[in-house]
Amino acid sequence: MAFVGKTRKVIQQFDTPEELYLRGALPRTGEAVPSLWLHQGDVIRSYAEKHQKTPDLALELPTGTGKTLPGLLIGEWVRRKGEGPVLYATPTKQLARQVAGAAKREGIPVALLLDGHRKWDVNDETAVEAGEAIGVTTYSAIFNSNPHVPTPRLIVFDDAHAGEQFVGHEYGVDIRRSESEEAYFAVLATLKPFLSGLLIQRLEGAPDPGAHNQVRLIVPAVDQTALGALDAALARLPRPYKFEHAMVRSGLASCLLYLSYSGVQLRPMVPPTFENKVFAQAGQRIYLSATLGSGGELERAFGRREIVRMPLPTKTPPRSGRRLFVFPDLVAGGDSAALTKRIVALTNKALVLSQDTVERAREAAAALAGPGVPVLGKDELESEGLESFAIARTGVLGLANRYDGMDLPDHACRIVVLDGKPDAVGLQEKFLSERAEANAALSERIRTRIVQGAGRSTRGPNDYAVVVVRGTDITKYFSRPENIAALEPEIQAEVQFGWANSRGADPDDVIENVTTFLAHDSAWRETGEEMVAEFRGDAVKVEPLAAEPLGKAAPLEVEAWQLAYSGEWIAASEKLREAVVHVGPEATRGYRGLLLYIAGVWLHLGAADETERGRARELVREAGLAANRGTWLREMVPLPAADEVELAPMDVVAVNEIVARLRGRIRPSVIKAELGEMGAALSQADAERYERGLTILGKYLGAAASKPKGRARCDSAWEWGNAMWMTVEAKSEEHSDGLLPVKDIRQANTQLDQLAHDRGADNAPAGSVSVLLSDRLAVDPQHAPVANPNVYLSSPETVEGIVGDVVTVWSDLLSTATGQMSEAEQKKHVRAVLTENGCLPSQILDRLTQTRIRPGD
Repeated sequence: MAFVGKTRKVIQQFDTPEELYLRGALPRTGEAVPSLWLHQGDVIRSYAEKHQKTPDLALELPTGTGKTLPGLLIGEWVRRKGEGPVLYATPTKQLARQVAGAAKREGIPVALLLDGHRKWDVNDETAVEAGEAIGVTTYSAIFNSNPHVPTPRLIVFDDAHAGEQFVGHEYGVDIRRSESEEAYFAVLATLKPFLSGLLIQRLEGAPDPGAHNQVRLIVPAVDQTALGALDAALARLPRPYKFEHAMVRSGLASCLLYLSYSGVQLRPMVPPTFENKVFAQAGQRIYLSATLGSGGELERAFGRREIVRMPLPTKTPPRSGRRLFVFPDLVAGGDSAALTKRIVALTNKALVLSQDTVERAREAAAALAGPGVPVLGKDELESEGLESFAIARTGVLGLANRYDGMDLPDHACRIVVLDGKPDAVGLQEKFLSERAEANAALSERIRTRIVQGAGRSTRGPNDYAVVVVRGTDITKYFSRPENIAALEPEIQAEVQFGWANSRGADPDDVIENVTTFLAHDSAWRETGEEMVAEFRGDAVKVEPLAAEPLGKAAPLEVEAWQLAYSGEWIAASEKLREAVVHVGPEATRGYRGLLLYIAGVWLHLGAADETERGRARELVREAGLAANRGTWLREMVPLPAADEVELAPMDVVAVNEIVARLRGRIRPSVIKAELGEMGAALSQADAERYERGLTILGKYLGAAASKPKGRARCDSAWEWGNAMWMTVEAKSEEHSDGLLPVKDIRQANTQLDQLAHDRGADNAPAGSVSVLLSDRLAVDPQHAPVANPNVYLSSPETVEGIVGDVVTVWSDLLSTATGQMSEAEQKKHVRAVLTENGCLPSQILDRLTQTRIRPGD
């Protein structure tokens, strides 16, 4: 007989998740972990005692200290209560499979719900719905326009510190020009009301340095006709864009659009997760995070007003292995690529992480792999799984934007390469970082990505791995004392030990050190470990100055974006102005300006009378003052009846100088020849020619430009009357340690004073700066405090971008501004062309002063 009768299944209950584990109720396999770590037991015990009903709870479990098992035990404990389905969400499918494997080893029933819901096994789906198994799925299965997972009693989010990347990005349209030029141009066509004809022409044509790197902010709702056209264009796009559009269509008016030559990103700053029934109606949401932070990162990423943080009970986090940091850019000889390749060749196995495209990440891996060493990328990871790489004898795996969710313990992989600074995952981040001077809002995110990436191969207290930090931008990041101080003391010590043993070191000595570390025998323990311990003794974690004000503002920002998404503009503006009160310190000034501008636009959209519209315009003016230089504001379409934004005094000088030149006797052929000479000079390294190129550049930016006479003087001085001066010095010479010599910093400190002496003045005008140019030099943290507050480090690449913009400006002016125009018309036109191409002196100041040498203040 094949019939089965009714059976009564009794599920054993326990007072805590810890008891569930310790009482042997789980049919654990021989591959299960031997026991809970002390801190894991503390965390799940504290959850049971204090936070069973807390709606949103973040648990701190630093990378490499075991987040998955506590999350699964809490999930299984809740599942056994029979109060509803339990979901365990991960950022990627690969990590979901990894979690499912861990659950089966521990005897915890799970069902994988991956890919489209039509591919789900019916038995798995019903088991999750009935509470017979934990549903292991991905963030994208929850955060989509029509989720098919059940509304749960509990959702556990693994690697929640990556929420911005895997939640925020789900709520918006992201078009990369390289992937779909047709979609890019369809959207660009709707944006013409916000852009000049000249910029449209540059975006439609071949890439040039200026237009290629620039990110513009556009608020489509300011022009309702353009907003309608944008909506219609997006609705016509094929997959995946049609689905991305569906995620934000109901609140499209609240979305911000970021535009560059390389792509388009359309999204609200805070995702409207309140609309998602699976997420919003869950009985509880638990966020497993490597770091809790205090700057409101989790709240903004998940769109929740309040997330209760449950830090580790002990002040000292459990050690998650030992890392040997190596900084190839600081090693003698300056050949970072060659040294990194030699390090990889020691094991012929490495993980290479970057924020670049998938294709370029694979290319970076290929460049480091030796002859016959397999090169892998995203495709192999998704088709074969991480396990195939982990068990392989050799191989170099290159991945883009994958700083989380990969466990490569023990001998699986002993070398991790961090290839570049992870500060621009998407155009919104790039805008906040490079245009809005709002790096403070990104610092927690960047720090977490770096720490997470560095910990991919140290997954336990006795594990160890080499971490190669490669690239000028990320090396400069580690040169900032405030960035080091924000790390946990153990990692601080490792970084400082690595810096000391890389700076000016002979490459052969570095290889010998790495070999000793990889052997991890008594030679390392008796020398290296002792020295790291010395650094550890002096390390103290210091929260960034911006963390507290940003943390206070976060709940208000979340409320504001929820209101705006629902079209409640007045209330949204008021709530955002409440947030602005908290982001007042200098460290958050750029972010304050952005929030004020958005508050002004929202008030304008909801204004019922001229009084409210006038207040909206006032908020936009306040934004300009709050954002300091904030030159991105000049590119925004003005609100109706708004006064033209006043030019800064230095900009007035430049416009007047250029107009005077255009109204005089000009010879276009001479100008074109000088511009050609400038471009050629600033694309090569000969010092004398480079100096001449800088002076020509200053001249075409409307400055009185010259090479000051005398020894130890700058390469070129740019003077915009008595409004602002800038001295520029190119440092092309090689240095054995890849660091800017302290003598160069001290010399830069004197440049403006010497220029003032030349001009018979006591001081340079307020706001004047000295800029040092170098592609490869970072600043030693010991020497950074020597610099004056007005001394900055920039790059020849930035100058090349300015050169491209200046050529575009003058090509336009020679064809449009030399005819029968009145002087007033010429001034208006010159101002518009300079502004549109980022060539007003205030904009040039922004572009060249992204990195101040002196820390803090």
